[in-house]
Parts: sequence; structure tokens; C-alpha cells
Amino acid sequence: MQSSYNGQELPKSGEPIDYKNGQFAVPDHPIIPYIEGDGTGRDIWKASQRVFDAAVEKAFGGERAIRWYEIFAGEKAFRQFNSWLPDDSVSAARDLRVSIKGPLTTPVGGGIRSLNVALRQILDLYACVRPVKYYQGVPSPVKHPEKLDVVIFRENTEDVYAGIEFKEGSEDAARLIGFLNDDLLKGGKKKVRADSGVGIKPISIFGTKRLVRYAIRHALETGRKTVTLVHKGNIQKFTEGAFREWGYEVATQEFRDQTVTERESWILGNVEANPGISIEQNAALIEPGLEFAPQSFRDSVCAEVRSVLDAIGKTHGNGAWKQKVLVNDRIADSIFQQIIIRPSDYSVLATPNLNGDYISDAAAAQVGGLGIAPGANIGDGYAVFEATHGTAPKYADRDVINPGSVILSGVMMLDFIGWKEAARKIENAMEKTIQQKFVTYDFERQLAGATKVGTSEFATRMIGNM
Repeated sequence: MQSSYNGQELPKSGEPIDYKNGQFAVPDHPIIPYIEGDGTGRDIWKASQRVFDAAVEKAFGGERAIRWYEIFAGEKAFRQFNSWLPDDSVSAARDLRVSIKGPLTTPVGGGIRSLNVALRQILDLYACVRPVKYYQGVPSPVKHPEKLDVVIFRENTEDVYAGIEFKEGSEDAARLIGFLNDDLLKGGKKKVRADSGVGIKPISIFGTKRLVRYAIRHALETGRKTVTLVHKGNIQKFTEGAFREWGYEVATQEFRDQTVTERESWILGNVEANPGISIEQNAALIEPGLEFAPQSFRDSVCAEVRSVLDAIGKTHGNGAWKQKVLVNDRIADSIFQQIIIRPSDYSVLATPNLNGDYISDAAAAQVGGLGIAPGANIGDGYAVFEATHGTAPKYADRDVINPGSVILSGVMMLDFIGWKEAARKIENAMEKTIQQKFVTYDFERQLAGATKVGTSEFATRMIGNM
């Protein structure tokens, strides 16, 4: 490990977080890198750091403290080092393992397409984790925001975010379109228009399984009862459809004793409701209209029923399956209405990259918006916690922005390193401050009788409420 990064010495009074045998080892004075962020990130970070330090002090009475260490990315890095993402910043995030960042701008005119995506891919932070829950007092556009309490696990390195695309009119695009039309699609009706930009959407067994594995482990460790695979497999059968199939493989092969799939639950439930039910009758109940299907399909459903009963009838039957984590799947467009009309049916969502991007923002809108939506990017041995909103440069240095996204991302970070007492102090203080209607402008305009305060004032009131 280096003693300095970007010319900045590491704090002498701190120690790095270590990672051994799949576990983080956190000292009492960990060195945690931070990127303050662009635009409003400067105001937000100042306020958030004060909240973090106060919570740790109050929770542990001075026995523990974070040794903050600034690293650079975005506009500040470009001005100081002529690089949007200096190598030393990446090295520090890798060597020190756990870091937190504010919002970063996306460079215009080429280079890195997104600094956030770059960090995820360089450090292989394959799981984007977005918890979405309601805090009392937050204004919401829905009647019962408190019914939504989900954790979204979004695959973070593949799908369209892998960045494999070719501009319309370019030589590479022409070559790829020619190969598709003249070779792979030769003799068929389907063709790619010559004036198209084209992209490639990779979804792998490896990437899918490690993401779903992480989501199921989280459900088991936190007592959540369902894991839902969100996909568009009815249209994209060999990418998103494969995500669904590989996800079920993880559940049934790696977590067999602890999980049950939705279709398995139907089969077992049918036997409990009618112990004398035949294989054929059971098959007809789980596949409506089966009598009109070809014989080969009917045979396959009957074989499925028989296989489930043979494999888990004794271990999961007689109601035992009701104590397992239920793994099901939903089509991506359907889940948007499901989290509105049946939010309490969902607890953990595991999704490919693009689906997760959409659904996490849509879910956040129900509980107050991106201003208080936290997030994390986690890999094996590394984690970067981050604001989920943009930089809002027109509000920069005006001390008006809601710091909730970074503050709650810090709550995630404190939970992640095992400092749960400090995390709860922050959550409770934020909820109390909002219930007192002492809020930034984004909430004040939606709450009758609210007091509008700035970013720093909100943090000060939170600290007082600890």
C-alpha cells in the first residue's frame, strides 16, 4: 500500500480496512476515502461529514472514529491533475477498500462515458444495492408509501452499460451490420437497417449468478422473505430470459434447503390442500389451459410436478416451504405497477443493469425521491457508497440542497462496516428532523407549515436530534 495518493499523505492516526477470508476487518479508526463530488456535492459532503462524525462520537463515546481521506474524481480532479479519474484515486479506493462519494459529472466530448460506471467496472463492483423505504414525515405522491420496503440488487457491470456500441455511419457499425445481415441473419426476414447505431448487450452466467447469490444471501441474513428476479425474458430470451433461468439455478442448486420457487410453492400447496391430488391434476392447476396444450408440453409439466415432489416433497412439504425464502420472477414492465399497487408483496429485487436503473429511481419516487435515496456499489472485497442523484450545478455552493442521499448512503456504509449503533442514530435523527418539518426546499414546498432551511442547517438540526 502507498503512503500517499495524489500527493496526499494518509492519516497517521488511522488504519486501513482489511479483507480476509471473505470478511472485512474494520479497525476502530479506519481510513475511509471520500470524493466530495461535483456541483452540489461540495455543500452536501460538508454537511454529511459532520453528521457522520457526530453519530460515531455519540454512539461510541470517542472509542471509534473515522479518519477521512480525500481522493479526487470529476471536475476537481480534472482541474488539479488534468484527469477526470486519476490512477491514484482508483488505487486508493482499491487499497483502502471502503469509500463514499458525492455525485459526479459525466465528462462531455469523449473520454470516460461515466465516472460512476468507470469506478464500478475498474473495481468490479458488481452489485449496485439500493434500499428503498419510507421515513415518517417525508412527502410522497402515493397514499401509503410506508408499504414499500425493498432492497434492489442491480447487476452493475454488464448489459448495455458494458459500453459496447458503434456509432451510425462508422466503419465498425457498417462491419457489424454487414456481419449480422449477411451471415447470422442470412436467409431470414429480419435485418438491421444500414443507418443504425448498434450496441451489444452481454449478460453472462457468471455475472448473473454472483448478483443473485448476493441478493439471496442478503434476504437470508436480514430475514426478508422474497427475492424477485426482474427481467424482460419474454422478449429477450437469451439475455434477460437467461438471467431468469440462471437466477433460479442459484436458488435451487446453491440454496436448496433455504429457498422455494414460486412454482414449487404452488405444487406443494396443491398437495397440502388435497393430499390425494394426482400428478396430472396438480399440473393442470399450476398451468391453466394445459388441456389445450400439445401432449409434449403436458408431459413436461407433469414431469416438473413429479420432479419437485420427489426432490423436496419431504423437506419442504407439510407447510415447511412457507418458512423458506420465496424466489419468484416478474416481467420488468409489470414490476412498475406492482410496486405501486402491491408494494408489500416485494422485498428483494434482483435485476439486470438497465432494469435496475429504471426501477430503483421509480421506487425512490414513492418514498420522497432521489434526494434521499441511498446507494452502494459492492464487489468482493470493495465497496463504494454514493449519492444516487446528479450534480445540480445551478445550485452549487448555495447551501440549499437536501443532503439526504449522501447521509443515508453513509448509513449503509456504517451498517456495512458493523457500526450499526451510529447508523441508527443517523436514521432516527433524520426522521425526527423531517417530522419536525425542518427541511430543505424540496420538501418544504410540499409540506404545509414547514420551515425551509439550508443544507448545513438541516445537518445541524439532525445532530441536535441525536
